[in-house]
Amino acid sequence: MGLSGWTGSPSLRQVGSTPEGQSRDLCLSPSGASDIARTTWGLGRARGSLPGDMELWGGMLWALLSGPGRRGGTRGRAFSSWRPHRPQAGLSATELVSQWTAVFEKRGIPEARESSEYIVAHVLGAQTFQSLRPGLRSKPLTPWQLQCVQELSSRRLQRMPVQYILGEWDFCGLNLKMAPPVFIPRPETEELVEWVLEEVAQKSRAVGAQGGPLILEVGCGSGAISLSLLSQLPQSRVIAVDKAGAAISLARENAQRLQLQDRIRIAPLDVTLEGNWAHLLPWGPMDLLVSNPPYVFHQDMEQLAPEIRSYEDPAALDGGEKGMDVIVHLLALAPRLLKDSGSLFLEVDPRHPELVSSWLQSRPGLSLELVAVRKDFCGRPRFLHIQRSGPHGGCPVDTWPAPQPAGVPG
Repeated sequence: MGLSGWTGSPSLRQVGSTPEGQSRDLCLSPSGASDIARTTWGLGRARGSLPGDMELWGGMLWALLSGPGRRGGTRGRAFSSWRPHRPQAGLSATELVSQWTAVFEKRGIPEARESSEYIVAHVLGAQTFQSLRPGLRSKPLTPWQLQCVQELSSRRLQRMPVQYILGEWDFCGLNLKMAPPVFIPRPETEELVEWVLEEVAQKSRAVGAQGGPLILEVGCGSGAISLSLLSQLPQSRVIAVDKAGAAISLARENAQRLQLQDRIRIAPLDVTLEGNWAHLLPWGPMDLLVSNPPYVFHQDMEQLAPEIRSYEDPAALDGGEKGMDVIVHLLALAPRLLKDSGSLFLEVDPRHPELVSSWLQSRPGLSLELVAVRKDFCGRPRFLHIQRSGPHGGCPVDTWPAPQPAGVPG
């Protein structure tokens, strides 16, 4: 979990989707004081239309829209007290996008056009507006479709993230269910996954390793990182932990949706609590430890966009005074959980590489070395590769699946 966050509003663009010659506004931090990259969600996805029975799909969406909001209180209601004028009958998808773009812009909603395009496409059964057939873009919407667009757009006017409105999002080519308050995976985290895959491939070639790695993800959230690694490493196995019950439930549901549940164990666990790490020892020493932990500096939390402050779990974002609270726990646990030459991959704030390096240098007994720092697509130092050397201090168990650790339900 965690945040790569910008202090600005969330972006609906995907990594690398900014047209050549245009500035990447999602990389800008309006305050200039901090980098809170996780407000960029990357809404641009090259995906095709979804086939299916529109009448059945419509009934399901109507049930969703007519039901209670996902969260209690005014903020979590499905619809705001504000009601826009009903769109005129006969509007086409293109006209409707333009109309809602103007409404969003007037109300100060970030990435107004992208938001309206995704909502209209969703109601029409597609995943992007660009994937709609030209004839469908110019065809008038039915009164029911217009009402659906209005209801979903009302949620956006409440600053609900588009990912939560749609209830799904793509990450590394996988379609994942999204639900508040579970942290929404950001596009730069895809770069972390790519780096891990590169290192696994390089190490496998170097040592001629057979089989796949045993991976531990701490703070799994929706399961985006773990499930992406499993999908690309067919012989790998993953232990994924998170302290939030909502995250555990969502990660398990996504594993089932992707039919990856047989190679992953998802368990509730808070590694910052004293002694909890011992529950992980029966699974055996890990080849890899991967985490996108909470790393926002506490004083920067108030600078986050309303979409984040109002809907996402603050515990998945707030890293304490220097954003290092969970990171320090991971560094301290790595020697106990990793195999010799095992690796820890982290996504962090750009101010953290220097802090982590100093922390490790002052603790040579941990036998951990910061071997590489990689920049994200905005040129900020975002990812760390830390390697362990020296004898392992854990209790290896080579069987799979391992016995369930006491107090950690699977």
